Amino acid sequence: MTLSQDPRTRRRRLGVAAAAAGLLAALLTTAPASATPDPGDSPAAGQRVSQSEAAEVRGAIADGEIPGQDEIVHSANIEHLTNVPKDALPGYNTDLAFQGRYAYAGNYDGFRIFDISNPKAPRTVAQVLCPGSQNDVSVSGNLLFLSTDSSRSDNSCASTTQPATEKSSWEGMKIFDISDKANPKYVAAVETACGSHTHTLVPERRDVYIYVSSYSPSATFPDCQPPHDGISVIKVPRKAPEKAAVVGFPVLFPGEGPDGGGNPGAPTNPGVSKTTGCHDLTVLPSKDLAAGACMGDGILFSIKDPEHPKVIDRVQDNVNFAFWHSATFNQRADKVVFTDELGGGGAATCNAAIGPDRGADGIYDITGRGDHRKLVFRSYYKIPRYQADTENCVAHNGSLIPVKGRDLMVQAWYQGGISVWDFTDSAHPHEIAYFERGPLTTDTLQVAGSWSAYYYNGYIYSNDISKGFDVLKLHDRRTDSARRVHLPELNVQTQPEYFD
Repeated sequence: MTLSQDPRTRRRRLGVAAAAAGLLAALLTTAPASATPDPGDSPAAGQRVSQSEAAEVRGAIADGEIPGQDEIVHSANIEHLTNVPKDALPGYNTDLAFQGRYAYAGNYDGFRIFDISNPKAPRTVAQVLCPGSQNDVSVSGNLLFLSTDSSRSDNSCASTTQPATEKSSWEGMKIFDISDKANPKYVAAVETACGSHTHTLVPERRDVYIYVSSYSPSATFPDCQPPHDGISVIKVPRKAPEKAAVVGFPVLFPGEGPDGGGNPGAPTNPGVSKTTGCHDLTVLPSKDLAAGACMGDGILFSIKDPEHPKVIDRVQDNVNFAFWHSATFNQRADKVVFTDELGGGGAATCNAAIGPDRGADGIYDITGRGDHRKLVFRSYYKIPRYQADTENCVAHNGSLIPVKGRDLMVQAWYQGGISVWDFTDSAHPHEIAYFERGPLTTDTLQVAGSWSAYYYNGYIYSNDISKGFDVLKLHDRRTDSARRVHLPELNVQTQPEYFD
């Protein structure tokens, strides 16, 4: 079905029952405890919705206003090539990285390596069992990096969950040698304060720097003490990765008091997360720039000296943004797209109760030069289809589509599916393609859907939390030229220079 024919863009009732039940009030007055659910080693149980909400979901399906349970729908310009279901790793699927003909897919239970030389038939090369939330993954040369953001009994892949209140508990970065793709070898581990929720590579010739994002300290956590107002910087010698170590903890939010100088959150700013660290950072090495999504704050900073990043500008949105989740530069580095993960990724926020400006993307222009550059808000973007109250849906991970002279992006929205959109005019973004599945269930809100959707060498790859690994292809004159751009490696949070 084409976008113009999609009846769901005209629906305005979905979510009304949720508002009546108090969901909207709860989302507006409380900050998410974490950016994504952390079920430990196994998926969390679903939350049963009210009878009226379940009836509304079934009615919307019967009326053809949303897809049927698990039904796949998409715009005419996207082709779904294949799906590879989860196999030996039953946990939530998470982030993706790419290198040559390989895709690396994170999972709460470890990671999986696919041979994608034939995108229509990806082949599993290896599955590595190494439990630890959320196993954010990236690659550089012969090294693979894996984030651990759940308190473990030790740094091995045989560890078990253990309270963060115990000093012996471990969280941080794991490093693997992937010279032999079929047999990755675990070579090093580096403990970091408050663990590693996500990480970002700043690759240099001799070394790799890793910016580690983590948050939510507590006076009761020996290895995660407040104020946790910065990021951990790890230096990894390429020729001796076993010598990887933390080389600094730059403070990004200086301030007096036990909480540092970030957004104070509630009660000062109701519904906004208190800033106690960063969720995700994106770097643009060719421009020595980085953008940080840091809970209650968005920041722009210089990475000319990778061990000592310098904040250039900082913005807040205390009206519509609850949790600054991730950031993406456009190709000219004169815009940044920030995402708001309202509800922590586990709530139904793509409905009439929440509206178009919350749980959305915020598009900011970068004005000025050098250390005087500023982030200037232009608009919000949110998918134009309402989702059911049993579908967790909110802005999540995406990447640029390399089309010269245009700002195009593909993005995951959990059970909202995958959206391809144009923000060339930063004040008037619009969708040009989409792919989604219908609700996983009609009576229970379960965490599912696309965690990450990235464009790599002519195809869109999506790691669906519950359904597995999807491959899609765009057929659109606006994106056709991107097929000529081929990269040897892609870690989306380390943005490449697509064009000179």
